[in-house]
Amino acid sequence: MERMKTARNVGIVLLIAAAVYFVPGGGRASSTFAAALWVVFGAAMGFFALRLYREQRITLHSLGDRHRGLLYGGLALGAFDYMARSRMWETSLGELAWWALVLGVLWALMEVFRYSRTY
Repeated sequence: MERMKTARNVGIVLLIAAAVYFVPGGGRASSTFAAALWVVFGAAMGFFALRLYREQRITLHSLGDRHRGLLYGGLALGAFDYMARSRMWETSLGELAWWALVLGVLWALMEVFRYSRTY
């Protein structure tokens, strides 16, 4: 019975793929659907971050202003570094700056980690 269920699911996926390939405008519809999936994924990640913050709020506030700022700044710089990678790697100076930023992110996160483990 399980084999028939798998075959049915594969058939559904193939039917959707054929519709995207053969129906006029199917590519646009698939792009719209992919964009909607990315929006849902981003919202889910935001919800996860909010939940994680609410669960660890006391731990974050016990870090103090300096180390909490280092943590948030390191995370923001890491996100910027990830998004800017393709443009920064077009030149050798940009690639060097990218690695310097990565090292800065690693230093900030390690500093916060070390401070959070001291008594």
